[in-house]
Amino acid sequence: MKTQNANARIQPDQIWGMAASIDVYNCDPATIRDAEKIRRFVIELCDLIEMKRFQETQVVHFGEDEKVAGFSMVQLIETSLISGHFANLTNTAYLDVFSCKPYDPEKVSDFAQKFFAGSHVTSHVNLRY
Repeated sequence: MKTQNANARIQPDQIWGMAASIDVYNCDPATIRDAEKIRRFVIELCDLIEMKRFQETQVVHFGEDEKVAGFSMVQLIETSLISGHFANLTNTAYLDVFSCKPYDPEKVSDFAQKFFAGSHVTSHVNLRY
């Protein structure tokens, strides 16, 4: 399998999509344990980055092992999807936004940190071509 740095030789008109992985640490425990607040986050995020939601946000709590227990979320958007998992044990939000429509991943990161009242954020962006 051949891998390469996607940013190395790609021109902006060759980019098909972007995937941002955003981890928000030390979130407000009450917010990440509330399905309605997670749904509201998705609606407000989609409005912020101008993504059209397709159907309703799916939010499901699962995990017998406390290490992974928490809500998971999926929102289909017309240009792909937004997903996340909210880990109860560490009060961390793990978010992924993939879209073939351009968006500002820094806006997503800043909004998520504020919404979930996190102490800090790490993010990674992958371009798809």
